[in-house]
Amino acid sequence: MLPHPPLLVAIQDPPSRRSGLPTFPGFLSFAPPSPGLPQVAIYVSRTLNQHLSCSTVFHESSDMISVDVFSPEGLFGFPHHSLKVTSVNLLRTNSPPYRSVPPERIFSFLSYPHVVLGDFNLHHPLADPGPSLSEREFIISTRYFDAAFDVQYHLLNTPGVYTRFPFDTTSRPSVLDLAFANTALSSLVSSWDTPLPSTGSDHDPCVVTLRPPMVMLPPPTPDWALLDLYAVGKELDTFTTLPCPVRPTPNSLRRWFDISSTRLTTLLTSHAPCKRPCPGSKSW
Repeated sequence: MLPHPPLLVAIQDPPSRRSGLPTFPGFLSFAPPSPGLPQVAIYVSRTLNQHLSCSTVFHESSDMISVDVFSPEGLFGFPHHSLKVTSVNLLRTNSPPYRSVPPERIFSFLSYPHVVLGDFNLHHPLADPGPSLSEREFIISTRYFDAAFDVQYHLLNTPGVYTRFPFDTTSRPSVLDLAFANTALSSLVSSWDTPLPSTGSDHDPCVVTLRPPMVMLPPPTPDWALLDLYAVGKELDTFTTLPCPVRPTPNSLRRWFDISSTRLTTLLTSHAPCKRPCPGSKSW
């Protein structure tokens, strides 16, 4: 079980009927308008919706939906006021890009946090390094991965951790459910995991946990106010750096500077006790 209830739940191929999506206590459901059954849905916690502004974003395809979370005070202790969560369910098609949503519609550069997750129906060595892929499968999946990396999205999956276990025991498990975070969000991701039991689907539920920096303790830092100046002064009297390269190149000069800087920093920090980290500590 999860230590805390989820705030947003993205579902692909939801078990919906003509009467609509299934309802769950404590959650609001959103799905793109479609003449048929929705391919994607996002459930938003009523608790989250009461404290923050949540709005639904519909795209050209009914296979993709986004929810924007907004707070005028900022989110996660950063100046970002918005978080976008996008759920996709890529279906196979007979024409390029051979999936129902082109990669450029899924991944775009955003200056605020954005997570994209769903059933991509793709096989790629970065997510599943085990099986050998056909050239066609590799080309199709690489187009989506390259589109993500080009606009600075990072794969959150742990490589090789299966997300789909076919009911057909003759087929091997695979990694079809992917999660990507852009640069503005990747530093806030605490974990990607599959800790929940089966829901009856052949896909395992995947959990992305965000860790706000405001509750992350910084690493221990030297307390320069308590620096032993007498001991440092004695060692500085005999401190020498390595000889500078006779014919320096950019790389050799950089190495010389890094080694000298590290030796000097080590000398100073060895004579300064560390502060006890707290949420208000500064890195300097």
